[in-house]
Amino acid sequence: MSKPTLYVMAAGMGSRYGGLKQMDPLGPNGATIIDYSIYDAIRAGFGKVVFVIRRDFEQDFREIVISKFEHKIPVEVVFQDLNALPEGFRVNPERVKPWGTNHAVLMGRGVVNEPFAVINGDDFYGRDAFRVLGEALQKMQGSKGRYCMVGFPVRNTLSEQGTVSRGVCTTDAQSHLKSIVEHTKLHAQGDAIVNDNEDGSQTQVPADTLVSMNMWGFTPDYFEYSYEFFKEFLKTNEKSLKAEFYIPTMVDHLIKTRQASVEVLGTTSKWFGVTYADDKDYVKASLSALIDAGEYPENLWA
Repeated sequence: MSKPTLYVMAAGMGSRYGGLKQMDPLGPNGATIIDYSIYDAIRAGFGKVVFVIRRDFEQDFREIVISKFEHKIPVEVVFQDLNALPEGFRVNPERVKPWGTNHAVLMGRGVVNEPFAVINGDDFYGRDAFRVLGEALQKMQGSKGRYCMVGFPVRNTLSEQGTVSRGVCTTDAQSHLKSIVEHTKLHAQGDAIVNDNEDGSQTQVPADTLVSMNMWGFTPDYFEYSYEFFKEFLKTNEKSLKAEFYIPTMVDHLIKTRQASVEVLGTTSKWFGVTYADDKDYVKASLSALIDAGEYPENLWA
């Protein structure tokens, strides 16, 4: 039985506040958020890591990030390229924006042949999240159209610095995903969590509501589904300067056409990340607390 692969979307490498945030040291000894994700993946039984990045960041990314742990786990790199489109389609010459998260996933089509997890490079997911996802992927060996995602309670995904955008999940009685609805201005308001709607109203969201943080589990057939549906997407959006092909777009299509099901996995982990520049201090303090609690060693790769 092959071990699952971890597919890390670090393609854009851009920061909301300047710099290359996946390379920002937020833990001791220069550890980045990516370091913690790779460390958690290794102890959860993953056997390979594939990074999707922009080609012009390759040398820096290999030297600053990959060099620290490539002796611990096999690593491959693929590149997200605007021009990587199915035959017969052409990019609008004025377009500079990437094609989105599911296009980034498609870049791994030629190197991933086993069940695989997809994560963001700049999000901290936590040890338990990788554990439950790794166990689910092992059970998905040899299957098709049976996927999963880790759902985080919305209360564990907020920022004290401002509103956040989250995909709020609806599930059936068997914990299978029915829909994801994007809420773009979620924040705490007293003891409640609310979303500020475009019409000026507010929608209250229960604190234990599960949201997607782009932590998915797929089998290799997902690439073929995505490649074919990307063609349909491009028929409408080929000349667009901004349209993006997102993972939830693809997953929603597969659920609605009954080609796949997605189990939503619960976790005790608390997500955190750098949505705003001032979040960095919170992330550093959170990592320090996890180290003090024995969750991680002071030096991950010693």
